[in-house]
Amino acid sequence: QVQLVESGGGSVQAGGSLRLSCAASGRTFSSYAMGWFRQAPGKEREFVAAITWSGIITVYVNYADSVRGRFTISRDNAQNTVYLQMNKLKPEDTAVYYCAARPDYSSGGLRVEYKYDYWGQGTQVTVSS
Repeated sequence: QVQLVESGGGSVQAGGSLRLSCAASGRTFSSYAMGWFRQAPGKEREFVAAITWSGIITVYVNYADSVRGRFTISRDNAQNTVYLQMNKLKPEDTAVYYCAARPDYSSGGLRVEYKYDYWGQGTQVTVSS
């Protein structure tokens, strides 16, 4: 079993920055895909970003159009942690952010919730105007 714990959420004014972390523990994988999703009040959960690691190199990095150029996903395998650096935050970025993981590092289904096997509990991000 894999446990995922998100941290780094908080409240920030529009234009500000936050860095989210997702720490994995338990049964970790030498190759994987990890994604960030978010859910705003009254809306469905949506894809934000994903990164895949083959065990040797980063294979894919993928972003939703709404965050491309503002958010950066990265990994630290030594720490079993994936990060989401969020810059130029907008009020519409307000949501609970979830990280998700799976051992399959192919590009298929990176944007699809049910393609991930493990989920964190989420961390709240609030951006005020």
